[in-house]
Amino acid sequence: MRILQGAAEAFDFSMDFAFHLVGGEALDATGDPLPAATRAACTDTDAVLLGAVGGPKWDHETGPRRCEAGLLSLRKLLDAYANLRPISVPDALGRLSPVATSAGADMVIVRELTGGIYFGEPRGNANGTAINTMRYDREEIIRIARIAFRLAEARNGSVTSVDKSNVLEVSRLWRDTVHALHSEEFDQIELADLYVDNAAMQMVLDPRRFDVVVTANLFGDILSDLAATLPGSLGVLPSASVGGSAGLFEPVHGSAPDIAGKGIANPMGAILSAAMMLDHLGEASAAHQVRSGVTEAINRGVLTRDLGGSASTREVASVVLQRMAAMHVNPSAI
Repeated sequence: MRILQGAAEAFDFSMDFAFHLVGGEALDATGDPLPAATRAACTDTDAVLLGAVGGPKWDHETGPRRCEAGLLSLRKLLDAYANLRPISVPDALGRLSPVATSAGADMVIVRELTGGIYFGEPRGNANGTAINTMRYDREEIIRIARIAFRLAEARNGSVTSVDKSNVLEVSRLWRDTVHALHSEEFDQIELADLYVDNAAMQMVLDPRRFDVVVTANLFGDILSDLAATLPGSLGVLPSASVGGSAGLFEPVHGSAPDIAGKGIANPMGAILSAAMMLDHLGEASAAHQVRSGVTEAINRGVLTRDLGGSASTREVASVVLQRMAAMHVNPSAI
């Protein structure tokens, strides 16, 4: 919130904020992890900035009372069918990565978010047999692939499509559809295919080979969490879920109840999620300066404990705010 307010002041735009419950606190207050008031507010706004949901207090909940059920419902409500996870490893963080080849890696994983096995019907668990259905239609694949290709146009011109077409019919449709769209609209983009198991191995062997990765819901869930280990901490990773009119922006990390309220949590993932939100709202210059502020904090060694430093949450944020203030006073200074 401090960063967004600072960006609005520095770049001369205004933001109106409204606050609503979701997840565990919503469950305690209303009995619903996504209450009606929250639903209404999220469908009548330009963007949603989401905090982490859930915690041990609510782990016993099942079915629609799970905190995660509220998150899934919110994604569906907003038609946020494309999850974008940028993952970069600055040289200054390369030493923290468990993967020796991570320094310099810079990729975006584009995960289909509202289809596939998490939402396919039929599903159920009864009489000793459980079933889930992986299901996609051609239009669902086209719209997510188009986002990946357009993103690659603005980056380094390369897309890797990940599937399991050697054994899954749904993946055969996925591969055929991605290639057809590539031939019709994006033949200037370099397109490669990988099976999901090989993709996981390649992300460990040489994550720098990837630019834009596009894949289905289940595979994207696994690969994005694997890639999230590359910078050495989940605390630096943002995400955006887009597709409908209001984007959904949230850090990748969880609620970390063991350090909540201590002022030591890493704010970078949340700050960078806010930068993605600013891009979505048409404030690209402000978004760029927010990212520059995070980079400056990393390069100056203003790091929280998860990154081997001793800075507080507010100290990290203050470095970013200093860039906002400098821009406000002297736009040519930054």
